[in-house]
Amino acid sequence: ACGVIRNNYFQPAMAELMAACVEVWESDPDAFRYHGSGYVALGPPAQAGDLAEVHERQQRIGYPSDLYVGEDEVAAHMRSLFSDWRAPGLTVCLHERAGGYAFNRGSMLGLADKARAAGAEIVSGVEVTGFDLDESGAATAVRTNHGAIEVEQVVVAVGPWIASLWGMLGLPDRVDVRQPDGSLHPGRPMWTYWYLQEGEIDFDPGRFVTNDGRLSPVLHVDSDRPLRDDDGRPITGDPWGIYVKPDRRTVQGGAQPLRLGHAFALDPYPTGSVEPGFSDMWCAALSHCLARFEGCRARYLQERSGGVGAFTVDNFPVFDYMRPNVFVAADSNHGYKMIAVGREIARVLRGEHSSLLHPFRYERFSAGELHPVSHSPYPWS
Repeated sequence: ACGVIRNNYFQPAMAELMAACVEVWESDPDAFRYHGSGYVALGPPAQAGDLAEVHERQQRIGYPSDLYVGEDEVAAHMRSLFSDWRAPGLTVCLHERAGGYAFNRGSMLGLADKARAAGAEIVSGVEVTGFDLDESGAATAVRTNHGAIEVEQVVVAVGPWIASLWGMLGLPDRVDVRQPDGSLHPGRPMWTYWYLQEGEIDFDPGRFVTNDGRLSPVLHVDSDRPLRDDDGRPITGDPWGIYVKPDRRTVQGGAQPLRLGHAFALDPYPTGSVEPGFSDMWCAALSHCLARFEGCRARYLQERSGGVGAFTVDNFPVFDYMRPNVFVAADSNHGYKMIAVGREIARVLRGEHSSLLHPFRYERFSAGELHPVSHSPYPWS
């Protein structure tokens, strides 16, 4: 998947947690294969209020960003970055000066090196098959295909595979959700799977640079203007959105995800499944924004990209003790960028309080302490 690191969240708790995560990414960019090129979000009038609120919050927490409002001001800023910028109708722009993107496999290997250097042992090829629980509900052992492992503490952080281990722990697959207004929505499915539509074009990332020769920031564009391909053929008259960034040897990005429902077979893990019209839409959108991408549809690559995420009932993570000694990090597809969560969980395991993780406790569903909802069409925003 994309490997984007951003702070653009309408939810205060998400923004504060991501600010801490960006600090970790910036602490060792070489080991994490991190590129701090920044992040730019652009939108139509319907998103102006949300992005203005995000910017105001970023100023309060000291996160570096600039806000541009009005079509002329937005266009002028984007042309100061890219002389061939040509997307009309965008009236708000949030330019985060921190953040950017990282290369997934490289950053995972860098994290593994740091874990081993700290004394951790990483054992691969082991499948968890269950848990032994005592009368209090605490785990006494983790059962695996290589035998049982006695434990004092367990941390479950398995990305989209969370539903299977959640079930092994005897946790409910449905949850009652109280809304902030006090109304109750009983029996909501705990998990919803979404497919991330992503792709690449054979385009030298060295050409996807700003006017001063710097690597492009991540671009996220939501537009309500009609979208046509380079031959003038209509692609869509509905609002659309894309994101794009440089990659190792290509240019990579995506669009709105596909909702798959509440059950999905994750193995073998799927990549590269997109709607038939995705490549036409994504490439047309790239050309709509930047003249350098005109004709890029012919250079679309059938590469493995994207993947499936398991989202919680409110689309935001659960970080909490779900058994007396079992801490669950259900990342709701935010996990890759949230590199500081491990540090915060370690503090909790030592008996400390994490103000960054507290808003993501499981009991928020019953207490009605949900995160606010933005106007973004993306479930992760």
